[in-house]
Amino acid sequence: MERYILIDHTADLMVKAFGSTVEECFANAGFALFDQTVDLANVGTSEEVRFEVEGMDDEDMLYSFLSELLFMLDCDEMIFKELKVGFDGNKVVCDGRGEKLDRSKHRTRSEIKAVTYHMMEVDRTAPSVTVVFDV
Repeated sequence: MERYILIDHTADLMVKAFGSTVEECFANAGFALFDQTVDLANVGTSEEVRFEVEGMDDEDMLYSFLSELLFMLDCDEMIFKELKVGFDGNKVVCDGRGEKLDRSKHRTRSEIKAVTYHMMEVDRTAPSVTVVFDV
């Protein structure tokens, strides 16, 4: 089963992520964020980080989750190859495994500047999430 697909979108990067649960869809959307930023083939999993974010509804939780991942990439230069997501009410709890960005080892692809609410959708019935990244 595919983790995610790219959807044609003018100027930005639109992703639809799949999974057997909405939590897995969130994790696969996070994977897509990193996979579009860096070739994950040479990324290790030696560092583990746990974090929580909150949201008012499913879309807000997805936005907060992906924005926190992007913040960790931009500020801490952390790249996550493995993400495990769980929900606790309106909180997203994530365990991420990866490593620091090393430009001599990791091949960069594109720069994602922001997560947007534009066309964002969380489908709990046929688990999937759709998100547009500003590139």
